[in-house]
Amino acid sequence: LGPPPRTRLRPSPPRARPRPSPHAAMPANKFEAQRADLEDLCKRRFFFRQAFDIYGGTAGFFTYGPPGCAVKNNLIALWRRHFVIEENLMEVEDTNIMPEPVLKASGHVDRFSDFMVKDSKRPELFYRADKLLEDHMEKLLQGKDVTPEQATEYQTVLNMADAYDGKELAAVLQKYNVRSPETGNELSEPYPFNLMFPTDIGPSGLIKGYLRPETAQGIFINYPFCYEQNGGAIPFGVAQIGKAFRNEIAPRQGLLRQREFTQAEIEFFCAPGAKPHPKFHLVADLELSLFSSKLQLAAEAPARVRLGTAVAEGLIDNETLGYFIGRTFLLGTRAGIAEAHIRFRQHLPTEMAHYASDCWDMEVEMSYGWIECVGIADRSAFDLTAHANATNRELSAREKLPEPIKELRYALDKKASVAMMKELKKDGKSVLAHLEGLPPDELRALAAKAKEAGSVEVTVCDKTFTLAAAHLEGKDEERTVHERTFVPNVVEPSFGIDRLLTAIYEHAYYVREDAGDKEEKGKRAVLRLLPEVAPYKCVVCPLDARVTAKYGDLLATLRAKFAELGVPYKVDDSGASVGKRYARNDELGIPFGITVDFDTFEESKPALHQTVTLRERDSMGQLRVPVAQVPQLISQVCLGAESWEGLCKRYPTQETALAAGAGGDASDPMAYLRKFQVEQLLETVVQEAVASRPEDPIQFIAEKLRAMPPPGL
Repeated sequence: LGPPPRTRLRPSPPRARPRPSPHAAMPANKFEAQRADLEDLCKRRFFFRQAFDIYGGTAGFFTYGPPGCAVKNNLIALWRRHFVIEENLMEVEDTNIMPEPVLKASGHVDRFSDFMVKDSKRPELFYRADKLLEDHMEKLLQGKDVTPEQATEYQTVLNMADAYDGKELAAVLQKYNVRSPETGNELSEPYPFNLMFPTDIGPSGLIKGYLRPETAQGIFINYPFCYEQNGGAIPFGVAQIGKAFRNEIAPRQGLLRQREFTQAEIEFFCAPGAKPHPKFHLVADLELSLFSSKLQLAAEAPARVRLGTAVAEGLIDNETLGYFIGRTFLLGTRAGIAEAHIRFRQHLPTEMAHYASDCWDMEVEMSYGWIECVGIADRSAFDLTAHANATNRELSAREKLPEPIKELRYALDKKASVAMMKELKKDGKSVLAHLEGLPPDELRALAAKAKEAGSVEVTVCDKTFTLAAAHLEGKDEERTVHERTFVPNVVEPSFGIDRLLTAIYEHAYYVREDAGDKEEKGKRAVLRLLPEVAPYKCVVCPLDARVTAKYGDLLATLRAKFAELGVPYKVDDSGASVGKRYARNDELGIPFGITVDFDTFEESKPALHQTVTLRERDSMGQLRVPVAQVPQLISQVCLGAESWEGLCKRYPTQETALAAGAGGDASDPMAYLRKFQVEQLLETVVQEAVASRPEDPIQFIAEKLRAMPPPGL
């Protein structure tokens, strides 16, 4: 699988690999400057922290606290809406433990490895070889006397670091005199280290298994059942979200490289060939930052390219691959990742598996540089073929032709098939199945080549076999064909959920100099989380203890309505000032604050009675809104059906409302109407009239208004 002797088999969850700009050392970016403060916030507010903390912790394992767990679940829910629902995918849930034969067939048992090196004098010190090389090349790039030619050379080596095979990696480490970072001693030769966690299944220990290193294999081995569920039609997609496990050599960088992590993968099964996608036009006009393999090898910068142009010119192999690249970009921005800090990097020829036609990673600029967060790969038919050969099960698809056709098919003689089976023994069946699955012209050409040369080599599931001319003897036969049979190809988007979370946190974090609340000024940390992923959508704050004593019924009503609408919320009725409570909930990324004050209960002020202050986190703008409407409005904003800007057009600001309350309704002629929600009700029924076009719109509107319950009920 892939460039021998090691491959990543699957592009996600990818590894962190900072990539400085060519010809210059990368300055500390804004994310790096704030990393320590953000890490402190995440630990202090328990978004996440190292697992087993009270026992001293174990590298590579993290626990998500209440707000972090909520954000993660919201991101997964968003992923499901964006892909499973909008793309009409099926979803499966397979096991975390897999028996060895499954992972043997997929190639993980033999080749799912990273290269390690040891300190030559202190063998207890070991490192991941490609990371040492990357770190060393970054230091060279930052040298004061680096020439443009050297910068290009160093950048090219940096780009290639995890694409070298063992011998190449050893040569490069020696060329640049890379040594043990702790002692300065020489390093051992690189050697492969398998990243899977082995485990015994059952009390006898005779069944060997592994914690799954990815979620994808659970989809492939259940392909025939999903194909049946889809009515035997192609194309279709299957998704799976769950835990995966990799025994990383040197876990570090927080959530970016863990030993237990969450993966979300899609296997989109389609017919081999051009792989068009019916919805590609919806993303074709997206202009993305594309870092092609050609640009990487030339140590040049990424280029902005229209997605449709990239597919048309062959930079991206096909429409289906391009479609999922576009949809992945849209998910990232929808979740809160800044567009300016997203790029798509094409796999280099040396790091791409031999069976793959094209692979791209979505990389996001973070405090550790450019980090791979999603891999999108066209894996051809490799996985289904591997499992079909290992199980002797047919994992194919059939497609009925519009009209029967006659074709000449080159068929192997029975005598040749028997001879080949006898020669290859247990591998004979899989090789014969491979040959019979080849297009007729390809099998005919293979037989002709064997006849001319005496023998020919074929590769089946990463094994090479030598076939004599006698094994390929046959003849052309005319057949009437009503359908074609093929092994589906797979386009696979694979998402590292924890890495996406890191990007969301880093891009959302900022420090506000003056929060604007008069009683509380100074520097305040804020997480600008979008409402869709925020852990809680609002916080309810009574103005002070005197309000707390009287707002029980109102709070109970809000709680019931939030629960009914599925809106997560917090209540902060501590004795701190409202400004301090705003600040500590801004740290949690809560987009809205609801403040209940004395005017909420003041019947002598009709403009303010039964209204609350609704504060927006980022603008710190405040509106005065009827309390009965608040839950629905917050729900609509979080679902994208409404915006803060839209609310600002419909409701008075806090200052306007207070002025109206102080001067009575006469100071604001519209206050009386707002109290009874007349504007909103009229707007609703007028829109209904426009949509239905009744013969008498006035009568229609009047009847609709009469049928409505009184405001606030």
